[in-house]
Amino acid sequence: MGIRKLGYVGLNVTDVDAWTHLLGRTLGIGVTTAKFGTDEVALAELDVFKYRLALYPATQDSPREIGWIVDTPSELDRLTRKLTDAGFTVEDGTAEERELRGAIHLRWFTDPVGYRVELVVGETKARTGVARPDGTPGATGLGHFVLASPKLAELRELYESILEFKLTDYRNPGLFFFRCNSTHHSIALGTAETAGLHHLEFEYASIDDVGRAYDRAKENGTPISISLGRHMNDKAISFYVENPSGFHIEIACGGIEIGDDWVPHDFGVPNVWGHQHTSVNPFAQK
Repeated sequence: MGIRKLGYVGLNVTDVDAWTHLLGRTLGIGVTTAKFGTDEVALAELDVFKYRLALYPATQDSPREIGWIVDTPSELDRLTRKLTDAGFTVEDGTAEERELRGAIHLRWFTDPVGYRVELVVGETKARTGVARPDGTPGATGLGHFVLASPKLAELRELYESILEFKLTDYRNPGLFFFRCNSTHHSIALGTAETAGLHHLEFEYASIDDVGRAYDRAKENGTPISISLGRHMNDKAISFYVENPSGFHIEIACGGIEIGDDWVPHDFGVPNVWGHQHTSVNPFAQK
């Protein structure tokens, strides 16, 4: 009970058109729009629910909100009490925010690095089938994100002790993977001099869908920041592209699921094969 899964991520972006071009033409993801205040927000529909990624027009690229789906209103109340007892200020979302998210209840707080974290109850289906541009195979869901910051200890305390995520595995000196369901991880926390998202992961149904997206990325001149490869810890096969906001999108399939008998461990080397970086890997072991 408690947090059930990663629900959505909202981003402030300076070039919405470049984002929608990447999502639609290369990654095979349908994008709709919705009014929010005076803005028109682009909504990326990775599955049958309303959206998993929201793009807000802005003058600076930055994370806007991270949304987690909570099982029940009573569990939302319980987590609210834990957050309040730990010194976090928890506030209710507005009616307009709930409508955009497709949520029944929404509460939010600010995490140790200054990002807005939302806890919501309820999801709204947008349609019975997933919208795909021109029938192109695309993502089937939002898997995880990696957050790097200088406040690793504080973030671990938040996600492990308060929000009750379980440690799956790690790589010393400072990269930790956490789960809130049977998926290997929904969030990973790493160290960096300044806070930022390292990547978002989009899940695809098969290696063929990942491969076709890889071909489209090369054909469209999309910057491939990390080559095709297989991770050692979750066994996912994936590649990464640089998005218009300057961080990575991981296109992946085949990640393993974890049972209650799993024992956290240092998984040693990062990859079984592949995943060559075009720039310095911030999580490379020293």
